Amino acid sequence: MKKLFLGLSVLTLLAACGKKAEAPAPAPAPAAEQVAAAPAAPTELKVAIDPTYEPFTYKTADGQPTGFDVDIANAVCEQIKRKCVFVEQVWDSMIPGLNAKKYDVIISSMSITDDRLKEVDFTDKYYNTPSRIVLKKTVKYTDPASIKGKKIGVLKGSTQEAYAMGELKPAGVVVNSYEAQDQVYLDIKSGRLDGTVADFMEVTGGFLSKPEGAKFALAGPDLKEPKYFGYGAGIALRKGEDALKGELNAAIKAIRENGSYKTLNDKYFAKFNIDVYGE
Repeated sequence: MKKLFLGLSVLTLLAACGKKAEAPAPAPAPAAEQVAAAPAAPTELKVAIDPTYEPFTYKTADGQPTGFDVDIANAVCEQIKRKCVFVEQVWDSMIPGLNAKKYDVIISSMSITDDRLKEVDFTDKYYNTPSRIVLKKTVKYTDPASIKGKKIGVLKGSTQEAYAMGELKPAGVVVNSYEAQDQVYLDIKSGRLDGTVADFMEVTGGFLSKPEGAKFALAGPDLKEPKYFGYGAGIALRKGEDALKGELNAAIKAIRENGSYKTLNDKYFAKFNIDVYGE
């Protein structure tokens, strides 16, 4: 009996020794061999513009925003590794919309003024051009009193409106405010206005250089009193956003130094032989 048990034990042991070991499951591929994840899309920067201010902000024939402000915005976004997304906004509601967080910044020829600094913050300027009075060539201008009774159109909420209300209206000039600068030009063309007060480069490129501006001309001196016109156009942003302000200021400085700014300046203003950055 003992021999039988011993024989069975030997056979069991031999069978166990003869069984093939199962191969271990393959290890997962190293991370380096896995398909690389797609890079994250750049963070958007929502930029408010009023696209009625050629050549600074306007639309192409197919409705795309373009102009010096738009190109500056895209150059700045490239520097800070963000993607500009443009949001159209009526001019006089620009700052309320910014503070309501409808967008992140305003890059639309907004002048840095003491009054606006009470509501929002600004970067350093990115251009600074004077404003001018524009009148029919048949109107002789020497001072505000010389155009008493004439009708002037201005952009509502603009520095030019502030000047017209502060200097022209008290002299007897009729001042009409409009939601958009292109509406001013439509009423000039129709004969309902005798002229406007506007940024020098905007009115030159957006009106005087066009057929409808042939009977009009610049009148009087450059207008650049800080109490009305501020200290140049800057990027407006909400108060307290110091990190973003620092990035934007660095970007403005970078495009001035790397030649991008000059390229954009020449694209729009070379024919006028001017650097719109100003003094």
